[in-house]
Amino acid sequence: MKYHKPKTFEEAAQIAAGSNGVTRFLAGGTDVLVQLRSDVVTPDDLIDIKGIDGTKAITKRGDGGWDLGVAVSGAEMMEHAELKRDWPGLVEGMDLIGSTQVQGRATLVGNLCNGSPAADSVPGMIAAGCTVSITGASGTRNVPVEEIPVGPGRTALTKGDVISAVHIPPRGARGGDAYLRFIPRTEMDIAVVGCAVNLRLDGDEISEARVVLGAVAPTVVLVEDAAKAIIGTALDDGALDALGATATAACNPIDDKRGTIEFRRDVAAVLAKRAAKIAYSRAKGGQQ
Repeated sequence: MKYHKPKTFEEAAQIAAGSNGVTRFLAGGTDVLVQLRSDVVTPDDLIDIKGIDGTKAITKRGDGGWDLGVAVSGAEMMEHAELKRDWPGLVEGMDLIGSTQVQGRATLVGNLCNGSPAADSVPGMIAAGCTVSITGASGTRNVPVEEIPVGPGRTALTKGDVISAVHIPPRGARGGDAYLRFIPRTEMDIAVVGCAVNLRLDGDEISEARVVLGAVAPTVVLVEDAAKAIIGTALDDGALDALGATATAACNPIDDKRGTIEFRRDVAAVLAKRAAKIAYSRAKGGQQ
């Protein structure tokens, strides 16, 4: 195994593109190092990107949005009061990953690049409308997060691609988001179902919405019909029932030891309603 510590993302991309074997990038390392120690994978080229300038930065842009470095940990996100105030659901989703020790290292980008449909941070990223910068052999491009996962353990990234930043849109006025999940235990478990809701209000009515489900299909799912069910409403009982029905309809889950297909469909409706209520309250200025 060759260990590399590039000084730029362009250099990291060149190393990855020129590798003739298995390549892994090291940012937080909470998955890569576990895989190494358990002999799940032994990369031919391990590319440590933590030392590249900006990888630990949390920066608020002039438009009110945020840029996050790829090595920013979940703990650092939770400790950033302004980011948490703007995007509580996104930050809370990241905070659900692992133990306190894991939180000190785990990153949004690592969770995304694992390609797990049960990833806790990814629904919130998609609901928020996040994008990522991807540096490759032909330069850097900007891609919506929902285009990255393509199947269990698989992403749209190709050889030589490395995610070089995360971009969160401006929160703006009268907006709120939330993420909820169901797990068998009280903590440190994998989501059986997850749901993120992000919305904006015009008066008491919802003018914009994004609803995202996790762990109910081969990839995290952006459910456009669920958003349509609540846009133009004040989230009354009829809107909530329609939201729940569309969430259930969007599920394509599996049966496994953690939950049945029927159970996951039922829970998706319940979580969608609850997350929407929290996001709506936050958009109106409430704290939940």
